[in-house]
Amino acid sequence: MTKKTEFSRRGLLAVAAGAMAMSMTAIPAQADGSVTVASWGGSYQKAQSLALFQPASKSMGITVKEETYGGMSDVRLKVKAGAVSWDIVSSGSGSAARAAAEGLLEKLDYSVIDVSDFYPTLKTDYCVGSDVFSTVMAFNTATFGDSGPKSWADFWDVKKFPGKRAYRNKVAGALEPALMADGVAPADVYKVLDSEEGIKRALDKIRELKPEIAVWWKSGAQHAQLMKDGEVDMTTGWNGRFDVAKKDGAKVAYTFNQGLLDYDCFAIPKGAPNKDLAMKFLAEMSKPEIQANLPKHITYGPTNKKAYEIGKIDDKMARMMPSHPENAAMQLPVSLAWYAKWEQKAAAMYQDMLTE
Repeated sequence: MTKKTEFSRRGLLAVAAGAMAMSMTAIPAQADGSVTVASWGGSYQKAQSLALFQPASKSMGITVKEETYGGMSDVRLKVKAGAVSWDIVSSGSGSAARAAAEGLLEKLDYSVIDVSDFYPTLKTDYCVGSDVFSTVMAFNTATFGDSGPKSWADFWDVKKFPGKRAYRNKVAGALEPALMADGVAPADVYKVLDSEEGIKRALDKIRELKPEIAVWWKSGAQHAQLMKDGEVDMTTGWNGRFDVAKKDGAKVAYTFNQGLLDYDCFAIPKGAPNKDLAMKFLAEMSKPEIQANLPKHITYGPTNKKAYEIGKIDDKMARMMPSHPENAAMQLPVSLAWYAKWEQKAAAMYQDMLTE
């Protein structure tokens, strides 16, 4: 729900900026400080709260206040205005990388935050991984039973798999599936995309599918609701959102095959009022004992690999996680380097395609 970008699941999981805060407190009698965390709301933030925010605040004896926000554009406004009120923000990894380049984030102190047991690449100087997720193809089991699309070529095959599609309304995570549907091997996707001609090739493939795309989704909540309502027969989207929808009765299934392996992270905005305590809070949430709570609430994988080793995640559940070795091997890791180089240009070309 790519990252990376607004991928990144994730600026798009946003609810309106300035939405009313909801507070989660942890034993105020012991509290000797507080941190304010902003995330994207919905089932994703609820899972974060139950798995990470509340347990970490309880173990530290501090108060955590939660708010919803609209992504790094909101951070930019607050930093430029000198009015930063958030101590930590949840972000897609690509969005955080761009924000860091703009000078909007504080550098993280990894002498405080222990990432020695993290999976490789799930941190930067300015953002520490919070969960691993996948952009996948999901299908309506009421329409296809257990025989839905198993590859992006299937997703594009409107004769073998007739029905309405939904697709993301932004470029993040949209071009890679199109190239795989066009026969490009996953290992070569970013090589092909490393030119305007390659980007155009992906866009032309999406143009082929446009007549079948009934909805261009804007958020994880929306693509999950589309499947719950049976409004479309298949869609792209974030695996954890589909699992939550399935628990709520949606007739939905998906495959990790050719998925886009991505991660979300936590960052500290420049000028955060409680920077030092926020750093300690990030350290607490990064511990395997806390990270192992994630699968109980949403099927996004822990970034700390020791979370799989301490006995809190059973094998059946572990095998549902995007970061499980068998699932990760089927997927294309999102290239932050590509998004840093090409996203702005690709996004403009994508919007032009949408408005044709």
